Amino acid sequence: MGTDAPRDTARFMKQTAFNNQLRIASFLFMLFACFAVTTSGQDIEKLAELVRTGSTEQKRDSLFDLRNLRTAAASRAAVPALSDADAIVRATAASSIVFLPETELAVYLRPLLSDKDAFVRREAAYSLRNDRTGIATSALIKLLLEDSVMEVRTAAAVALGSGDSSAVEALTRILAKKPKDDNEFLRRSAARSIGQIAETVRGGRRQNVTPQDFLPEKFKYTALADMPAASAPQFRQAVTVLLKVAANSKETDDTRREAAFALGGIGDRSAVAFLTANLTNKDTYLAEICREALLKLPKPE
Repeated sequence: MGTDAPRDTARFMKQTAFNNQLRIASFLFMLFACFAVTTSGQDIEKLAELVRTGSTEQKRDSLFDLRNLRTAAASRAAVPALSDADAIVRATAASSIVFLPETELAVYLRPLLSDKDAFVRREAAYSLRNDRTGIATSALIKLLLEDSVMEVRTAAAVALGSGDSSAVEALTRILAKKPKDDNEFLRRSAARSIGQIAETVRGGRRQNVTPQDFLPEKFKYTALADMPAASAPQFRQAVTVLLKVAANSKETDDTRREAAFALGGIGDRSAVAFLTANLTNKDTYLAEICREALLKLPKPE
């Protein structure tokens, strides 16, 4: 026992020293956190003042800084700039309030979707790409179908992928038209958004990258295979159009890839023949997307 006592004492002293280090580290962390919160609050007040009274350049810089703080409080400080006389400030503000709660964000941005300046409309639409409230869906559909600027229409197509299934019919109308040199990005964005909406409707997570990766099947996201297909009428109509788009050699490679992704997102087994036939396509991205799409289809009964 005499031999063990020094060892026990040494072990106790080491543990005590370690615990003290943890306490010090915890104290320093809390001190830093308190300082950071205080500093952040002070920064927001200063930046908010510049947003209200500064030059155009000062307003823009302040809006960028507010966005970088990535908090709802900072986003609220940027709200007054949404009605600034300068379009470049309004556009910058649209992307600086994205850390607001979704409902607030949609309410503030919806009026900007009808702004007289195309750049403002585009930035407002892009800033709604993660909105799931549906508050701005009708305004985004109007932009998608009627705006005179292609970049604005494309931004609306991207934003509509956030999950509101009422947008599927309008997105399908875009794809039902013939492809042209100037509408590639619009078409590929419309196809991807249909797929993202379908994934959301089916209860899965929304995929933002196509393909997911080139890893073996066991590393793929396959949860959608256990969920029913998106079977509402607008999705059945979309499948017919998407199959034509995916098989059309006049479409760009990216548009065909996004159409294949959307077919997997919807999960209608009428796409099996096309997806299987393209597993060996010379376009390795299309082949991988088709492989992933097949993994998302509901298992046959």
